[in-house]
Amino acid sequence: MKDAASTVAQKAEDAASYVAHKAEDCTTSVGQNMKSLAGTIRSNAPHEGMLGNAGTAVANTLETYGRELEQHGLGGIADDITNTVRRHPVPAVLIGIGLGFLLARTFAK
Repeated sequence: MKDAASTVAQKAEDAASYVAHKAEDCTTSVGQNMKSLAGTIRSNAPHEGMLGNAGTAVANTLETYGRELEQHGLGGIADDITNTVRRHPVPAVLIGIGLGFLLARTFAK
């Protein structure tokens, strides 16, 4: 019985590790695609005026977050969320309550 439980635990750990590895691969790919999209926006957006400024701002944001995803992956995102919640606990709790309410309403139907 102990051996069976140990085997199941090991298989669950292996599966979790595999999923985590695949998730990291996906975030790296998303980061690269975001940076590529930023380059496309830069090359195709107008270079002057309000649309040029908006295109540059969007491209800069995509490139920044794409680089962040490539370098830090999901761990970096989790750290950012944790730090934000620590800095702003009351809004974080209110957002959590709101999301919980919306999920409960969605699944109650």
